[in-house]
Amino acid sequence: MTGLTKNMNKTVLSYTQIIFGATLVALSYNLFLLPSKLAAGGISGISTILYEVYSLSPAYSQFLINIPIFIIGLLTLGKDFGWKTLVGTFWVPFIIWLTGDIPFTVTNPLLGAIYGGIILGTGLGIVYKGNGSTGGTAAIAQIVKKFTGLSSGYSQLIVDGLVVISSIIVFNLELTLFALMCIYITSKTIDIVQLQTSASKLVMIITENEEHIQNIIRTEIDRGLTKVRSVGGYSHTDKTMILCVVEQQEAVYLKKILQKEEPNAFVIFLNASEILGRGFSIDKYYGQKL
Repeated sequence: MTGLTKNMNKTVLSYTQIIFGATLVALSYNLFLLPSKLAAGGISGISTILYEVYSLSPAYSQFLINIPIFIIGLLTLGKDFGWKTLVGTFWVPFIIWLTGDIPFTVTNPLLGAIYGGIILGTGLGIVYKGNGSTGGTAAIAQIVKKFTGLSSGYSQLIVDGLVVISSIIVFNLELTLFALMCIYITSKTIDIVQLQTSASKLVMIITENEEHIQNIIRTEIDRGLTKVRSVGGYSHTDKTMILCVVEQQEAVYLKKILQKEEPNAFVIFLNASEILGRGFSIDKYYGQKL
């Protein structure tokens, strides 16, 4: 398979992920969030408020609000991300418009928060895996992620939380609390979809370029590591296996860096249910008092 074919297949996969994920985002809105009156953050939350107050079409309002945000995202995150965001920006309101009269809806705010949050988070996680966005505050969350190093889930939680808290002006406190629960569920689901995250991850990296990866781990996420000398079973060449335990947001950030700077390294992320040691059960630095 040639390099051109690989790149083409990768591009097709990315856009397929974005379209499929954006479809789930739109369905979560029409099936759960809008009928339950949950302004669960983002442009969808704003459109829910506008629909409640002025009866404006959510599909049209989302599309119009997304235009200036898309331009900002294009300038900040680059052309590749911009074109993928354009697909998501168009596709979400299109599906919302297409399924506007769907008969199967949930009006119970508790069910809407739980199942709407799961489907919304799954959709956004798939879109992010395609290195895209559905526009709106999802694009803003990706900008926050780029400049802070936070995971996509935590970035989305921060941005959407501001929108949800402001929605108390239109909706009552109870619905606002359900909306906050929804965005928390959404943020956790995003991280599960992206990296199948647990509280912590054991990262195993097998490489021939140990010094570079060691420098990445120490400078980018400030974590300790253990090196084990090993031999490739197929190549019979000397390699190094690096073991490192990280928090989930650090794992997402490390994954992104390794894919970019060390694509030939063999990397495994394992769930770590309980960690005892410095940086986890005791202070990260010697002499540190928290």
